[in-house]
Parts: sequence; structure tokens; C-alpha cells
Amino acid sequence: MIEAEYFVQCARRHGFSLYAGVPCSYLKPFINHVIEADDLCYVGATNEGDAVAIAAGAELGGRRSVAMFQNSGLGNAVNPLTSLTHVFRIPILIITTLRGEPGGPPDEPQHELMGSITIELLETMQIPWRYFPTEAADVEVVLAEASDYMRDQGRPFALVMRKGSVAPTTLTVTATSRPCDVATDEAAIASQSRHEMLESIRAASRDDDVLVATTGYTGRELYAVGDRRNQIYLVGSMGCAMSVGLGLAIAQPQRRIIVIDGDGALLMRLGGLCTLGYERPPNLVHILLDNGIHESTGGQSTVSHSVNFCALASASGYPRTLAVSTAGELHDALSLPTECLSFIHAPIVPGIPEALPRP
Repeated sequence: MIEAEYFVQCARRHGFSLYAGVPCSYLKPFINHVIEADDLCYVGATNEGDAVAIAAGAELGGRRSVAMFQNSGLGNAVNPLTSLTHVFRIPILIITTLRGEPGGPPDEPQHELMGSITIELLETMQIPWRYFPTEAADVEVVLAEASDYMRDQGRPFALVMRKGSVAPTTLTVTATSRPCDVATDEAAIASQSRHEMLESIRAASRDDDVLVATTGYTGRELYAVGDRRNQIYLVGSMGCAMSVGLGLAIAQPQRRIIVIDGDGALLMRLGGLCTLGYERPPNLVHILLDNGIHESTGGQSTVSHSVNFCALASASGYPRTLAVSTAGELHDALSLPTECLSFIHAPIVPGIPEALPRP
């Protein structure tokens, strides 16, 4: 295990100063240290492909960059890694974690397949790799090899991070709020927890409703509130809850589909809003529980502080949007007949119950 500060110091000497990424619990101390450093730039990307593109753009502008993310999202990065950095010979350093490592520590089922093919996928994309160093003496050696390859070949190099590679780093810096300037008559202030909002959703839902909960703590907390046959927990596939809900709504038009989304997940696949807004299934209610952070991976900020989600949903074609501040308001909104595609923005305060189970 190494200290994040030591790796970053060595990376500085090789010119790396911009980091773009999507959080992972394995990366938590590393991302936290980069955020804390005054002379480094961290860009929180909404998905892994964007992280690669941001790093590539910075490299084109003369700034050495790193793209880092969980291997479950490596698939999102395949397109820019094969059609951008490879074609244009843009050398960026990739740090991907190895969740679901074969023979490694126990992990959740959604990581099993990607864990077994991560190395093969990198090699198929002709991206050389090394394991992320766990000893201080190896850091300079690995970075030198990566830098030499990137300079000579003009192509990405990957470091694959196993669990426990980096010692914990506490995050003390909070995101700067950048409120959206889009005018709206609807406003909501976070005052209640995710747990309280989920209890309200369940109380207002009918037996023939289908509840689709996004990945992370949302699905786990819904399961903790009470498991039912009409509840689906997306333990992986981040950002896909609304699209799963759309497919369900089309296939089951006689049932109400309630999609319970999170800000980080929604931002990852924002185009889904436009597809939903075009299809407009009248039996779908899209609820966004927005705490402004990636809570399940260490509390790094999302960019939701600067987004007017109701205005965004309305511009995407949702016929009905509203914002709620309390569990009671959410319950009342769900108690009304569902006559058209609806979007409900419900800001929540961070925090999770103790001993949260997994579905």
C-alpha cells in the first residue's frame, strides 16, 4: 500500500497535472488527494468516456493528463479509447480499478464478468498495462515506463488498481456551489433523507406499480425499507434506470412505472432524458433523489449544484415536472393519477442508515 501523495508527487515530476474521472471506492483516497491539492486540477466527469475525452483534450492543449475510473465503466470508455486516443495518437495515462478480480477479495455480482475480462479488454484495445504500484519503490519505475511509452508511441498506457493499493485520504474540501441561472417557479430545498423519501414512495405506490431503483445506496436502502416482488434493484448499470423504466413502461402500459434515480447516475447518461421526453410513456414517473454527491464511493461532488433538473426535463419533452422538499410533498405528488410522463426533483441530505444490507 502506498500514500496517494507520494504517487501524485512522482506523477507531477512526469508532468501530470490534470485528472478527470468517475469515482470508485478503490480510487477514493487517490481522488480525494488530487481534489485537495492546490496545484492540481480534478474534473469530475459524468461518465468514463467523457473522462477519457477530457484528458485527451487537455493533452492536445499541452497538459499531461490522467483518466481514472472503475473498471465496471471501462465499457463506456471503449469508444474514445479506440476512435479518439488511438486514431489521433493522444497519450493519456489511464487508471482503472479491478473490481471483481478473479481470486481476489469478495465483491458484488455486477463486477464478476468485467473483473474477469478487464485485462483482456485492455489488451484487445492494444493498450499496454501494469498493475498500479503498491510499494513506494515501484512508483517511479512504473511511471517512467508509462511516460516513455506514451512519448514514443503517442498512445495511452493503463495502470490497473487492485483493492487496498492506496492508503485512505480524508476529503475536507467541498464543492463550490454554482447555481443554475435558468429561471423557474419551482424550487426545493434538501431537508430530508433518502430513507424518508423512499418510505414515502413505497407508501404512495400501489401493488401493481413497478419500482426501479438506481445503483448505489438507493437500491440498497429501498431493499432495507422492505423487499417486494415489484421492486427492481439495479446494483450496476449506472445511469440506466430511466431507460430500463422506459422499456418496462412500453411493455407494461397498464402498470405505473416509478423510476427512482440519483443525480450521479442521471448525469452519467443524460441523453436518456431526451429519449424519455420523446417517447413520453404516460405511465412513467421519474423521481430524482439529489444529494449532490457520489455518496457510495466516498462523497465526491457531482455537478448537480449547477443543474436545474426540472428545466432540463421540461426542455427534453417531459409534459409534467415539479420539485418537492419533503416526503409528504412527494407522497402527495405520487398519490395523484398518473396521466402523463412526469419528472419529480427531490433534493435530499446526505447520509445512510447503519448496517445497510445489500439486495
